[in-house]
Amino acid sequence: MNMYNLTQLGLKHVQHAFVEKLYLTTGFDITKPITFYAIINERCNLKCQHCDYWRLEQYQEELSTEQWQKSLLSIRQLVGRYSINFSGGEPFLRKDMIDILRFCHEHGIQSGVTTNGSTLTENNAKKLVAAHPFNVNISCDAPNREVHDVFRGVPGSFDKLSQGIEFLFKEKSTQRVKFPIIIKTTINALNLHLLEEQVEWVQKIGANAVSFQPLEHWTPETHSHLWIGTELWPQLKEVVDRLIEMKRRGASILNDENSLRMIVPYYRGEKTAKVTEKNMTCLTGLRNYFIRPNGDVQVCYHFPKVGNIRAQNARDIWRGIPGKEIRKATTRCNKSCLTTCLYQKSLKDKVKQAVKLLAKR
Repeated sequence: MNMYNLTQLGLKHVQHAFVEKLYLTTGFDITKPITFYAIINERCNLKCQHCDYWRLEQYQEELSTEQWQKSLLSIRQLVGRYSINFSGGEPFLRKDMIDILRFCHEHGIQSGVTTNGSTLTENNAKKLVAAHPFNVNISCDAPNREVHDVFRGVPGSFDKLSQGIEFLFKEKSTQRVKFPIIIKTTINALNLHLLEEQVEWVQKIGANAVSFQPLEHWTPETHSHLWIGTELWPQLKEVVDRLIEMKRRGASILNDENSLRMIVPYYRGEKTAKVTEKNMTCLTGLRNYFIRPNGDVQVCYHFPKVGNIRAQNARDIWRGIPGKEIRKATTRCNKSCLTTCLYQKSLKDKVKQAVKLLAKR
């Protein structure tokens, strides 16, 4: 990452911090979203225990290629240069996913994609690398097939993603294309004892980093055997402490220390903001722009939609009355939410993360 990009990152951080402070203290709203996510489909080829998409009897209608292209350009008219991450479902079940990533690259939009890795054949990996993604996130919940495949619900899942990662590294080298590969790991009762080994595995395969995410109560399994309950709290505390120590020694863990610490009170059901000894107003509604497969836009999964990007432009959605009302409601929300969503990184943490990721890519 060059000095210009670091400077731009710093300026954006300061600008958004000022705008958010202005909104919280005066109610004057000149906010703009800074984090963009697109759930491009609900279809999936795995049966993950913590997810309900594969259980749906009917999937949401999906935007066409052209509708996605129009929507992506509409967002750029609202905020200028931006980054967006595509996920699903399994995004590569869409035959046009590579085309959409290529469109983003051609129009100066930094696009990442989160995949379960099962579709990364040698040919698909070649096409993906050629599309110049900004980053590729691969969901992997254990360093072995025994635990990962049980959690993901389909035998052979671990072997396919492992092979897919190898294909990605091969094509990155062949095509001389650089982007970070990040492993996304969901912390649960099945893999708690393997999290340190997961960090070591990530470093062994050459991925840039691992990002840990707690469970949300989406499925029956997350309310039962997947949840880290009372009997596992002491072990969770020990594991988190060791992860923090590994990070201090240079391990490639994307979460900062504070967000790791917040995992323990999160699973205990405590209000995570207490960890920082200050009032952490949720800023999700002032920052986030979630696009559903059918074009519905939300600022938070727990609040109603604020518009539909197929029928409206991005600016009208953000500035419209529903958007303003729900932004106000999110700042008053007291839900004990996912720590990686609630916790806000400092400028120092953002710069350190950017330098570390891009230096290794």
